[in-house]
Amino acid sequence: MKIAILGYGKMGQAIEKIAMQRGHEIILKINSQNPAETADFSSIEVAIDFSTPKTAFNNIRIALQNGVPVVSGTTAWLEKQKKAEQIAVKNNTAFMYASNFSIGVNLFFELNKKLDQLMSKHEQYEATIKEIHHVHKLDAPSGTAITLAKDMQKEINIKSERKGEFPGIHIITYKSDIDSIEIKHEAHKRKGFALGAVLAAEWIKDKKGVFKISDMLKL
Repeated sequence: MKIAILGYGKMGQAIEKIAMQRGHEIILKINSQNPAETADFSSIEVAIDFSTPKTAFNNIRIALQNGVPVVSGTTAWLEKQKKAEQIAVKNNTAFMYASNFSIGVNLFFELNKKLDQLMSKHEQYEATIKEIHHVHKLDAPSGTAITLAKDMQKEINIKSERKGEFPGIHIITYKSDIDSIEIKHEAHKRKGFALGAVLAAEWIKDKKGVFKISDMLKL
């Protein structure tokens, strides 16, 4: 595939490495020195977006208007997500947003839903989400934590920490006066996020419409 990377930070560089290992070409890298407005998307088959919350929608919009399918993992821009989806449909192309492209995290999402179904019947348990990320992460709480909270029926308190170089830790705890129940996902490196994004790009390449990562994983 001929790929455009929208946002060439640490995630964009990790995506480039994995995509090339899988035999793909990186034709275009969008960043502050090479904005999407002046870029040539004519040969691009799919775009992968890991830009900033401020630039994500504009980058996604331009790619979609050029008929290029987009998978996006940028968080904290989602007030414009519906508009991006409408642009994808209008331009007969495809769009997928995921708060986290890691296969393990998406399995964790499903585990969270099942545990929530059990715990919602027991009011004595207070639920909390704790997420820890590296100091460079711009948004708090994380998009992953927000997704976890949306999938839970209980009222949730999310605690966010930014320290060190942690790729991402998410802990869900149910606590009562007599005991606690806890599930945890810990990313050891960014490779899992990057690989999932490249797999999503491979999957969406010739599709039309709006998709979730659960469509790809058939969860």
